[in-house]
Amino acid sequence: MNSTLLKWRGKVAFPAILACALAAVASCMPPQTYRTPVPPATSSPSTPRSPQPALPPPPAPAAEPETVKRSLPPEAKIKEQDLKTGSSVSPATKPSSRDAIPGENRNAPDLAAPALRDDSSLLAKITPGTLPQRAASLRLTEEGRKLLDAGDPTRALERFEKTIVIDSTNPYGYFYLAKTHYRLGRYRESLAFLDVAESRLSGEPFWLAEVYALRGENFRALGMTDKAEASYSQALSLNSGNRTAADALSRVQGEIQAAPAPR
Repeated sequence: MNSTLLKWRGKVAFPAILACALAAVASCMPPQTYRTPVPPATSSPSTPRSPQPALPPPPAPAAEPETVKRSLPPEAKIKEQDLKTGSSVSPATKPSSRDAIPGENRNAPDLAAPALRDDSSLLAKITPGTLPQRAASLRLTEEGRKLLDAGDPTRALERFEKTIVIDSTNPYGYFYLAKTHYRLGRYRESLAFLDVAESRLSGEPFWLAEVYALRGENFRALGMTDKAEASYSQALSLNSGNRTAADALSRVQGEIQAAPAPR
């Protein structure tokens, strides 16, 4: 019985002893450190980086002076020359009438056109439908015209001044006021009255020709030969039968041809 008890105790105690031995051995071994595994680079998003500024492109090489000159268009060269010389006229611009050769017919009228019918009679403009004020003004203008033709511009001036007082829209009164001031040597005043007469005679070419012819006479008296020639030519363009403009234009062109050329 004692031997059986001893065998049982040996069987029970051996595993306990083995377990104690293993525990003692394990306690004597150094502890093992575990490292956290590093995840792969693609497993988690990396920290975003700020974009690097793009480098500027390298500067283009400077063009040679000869290349720059060749690339300029002809218009740019012309403008540059105009700025240097202070002239704004392009080389292709035609010269004006003032730059023409002296003696050249710069404003040649069409003398082949037929002359207009004489419309100088003011009494013929009085019709049954004419307003009384206009009729009285036209009669007074005709009286003044006769005094002017008789060589009495002072008395004629009084008639013409009353003419426009009666009817301020009478264009013939302004024309004869201009003609009277021209006879009295008041050329500036004559030109002023001609401007008024012209604005009221736009539909009457015969009288417009008379206005331009008288304007030419005033310009010629003031020494403005170029303007006088242009006015005479305009008068003849309107009425080739205007003798005042035709005779005066021949005289002016003769004076220009006889004038010595500038040195």
